[in-house]
Amino acid sequence: MAFKLGVLGIDHGHIFGMLSNMLAQGCTCTHWWSDGPAVTEAKFRETFGLERVADRRRILDDPEVAMVLISAVPADRAALAIEAMEAGKDVMVDKPGCTTSEQLAALREVQARTGRIWTVNFSERFEVAAVAKAEELVRAGAIGRVVQTVGLGPHKQNLRTRPDWFFVTERFGGILCDIGSHQIDQFLHFTGSDTAEVVHALVENTTMPDHPGFQDFGEMVLKSDRGHGYVRVDWFTPDGLPTWGDGRLFLQGTEGQIELRKYTDIGQPHRTGNLYLVNGEENVRIDCSDMPLPYFPRLVADVQDRTETAVGQAHTFTTMELAIRAQQMATT
Repeated sequence: MAFKLGVLGIDHGHIFGMLSNMLAQGCTCTHWWSDGPAVTEAKFRETFGLERVADRRRILDDPEVAMVLISAVPADRAALAIEAMEAGKDVMVDKPGCTTSEQLAALREVQARTGRIWTVNFSERFEVAAVAKAEELVRAGAIGRVVQTVGLGPHKQNLRTRPDWFFVTERFGGILCDIGSHQIDQFLHFTGSDTAEVVHALVENTTMPDHPGFQDFGEMVLKSDRGHGYVRVDWFTPDGLPTWGDGRLFLQGTEGQIELRKYTDIGQPHRTGNLYLVNGEENVRIDCSDMPLPYFPRLVADVQDRTETAVGQAHTFTTMELAIRAQQMATT
């Protein structure tokens, strides 16, 4: 039997995937808290019909709440996660899980001391059926050992729906710390790397002079003892695309390659979950729309059994460490 959740912060739309997927596993949720108004509030109320509380301690002091979901402003997430772990709760936090090395050090200390789960929902892996299928194929040896990844994370700006904090580097964490963390997670996971070196990192504000604290382009190069990775993230996606971004992941193996066109397939009728596989025997497109997402049922089991089957705790910390390091390298 699953457990009760609480929500702290709904400032980013990723809260919808986080909560919906956990509710689909049989979890329950009755209350949420957020620090002030959020652009997601009307839709959140309509979608989930939960009660908002004025004091987050009502959630943190509820003995029935086993896990807290956090999608507050990025710079505020670490403090809320620490408060939740100190209150005996496991935590799933939206990416980026933290924005500074000081926050990360504090999270490591509290997690080690309390033994709670601190997991960052890297939705570009955990909520994408094509990635789950790629994991299955890689495990089965379909392309040999993965030696390089190329991760592309373009986004639409959608300026009319963006809150003020979205344009302040110290609040959103910077483009490499924020959306770049998705790509670092995938590089480490698919190459089987425990850590990596950030060889190159760059950020720019190319198109938005009215928002000097914003970054609309970022890239990085990663290297480990298992492989290499290139990452490009940006806010350049044109309005003609039928979704928020043409996110892609390329996996180069020693015996083949996989390309994921996660959210659409340009020049074709709009369809998600596209996987292209080429190896010594096949040259195919695989429709992944029916592939289950393993992160969420595994996380439910981890909360109940105190295991690490959904994602390793060390992996999560390392991903955010590299994201923060890349961001610092690009801006100093």
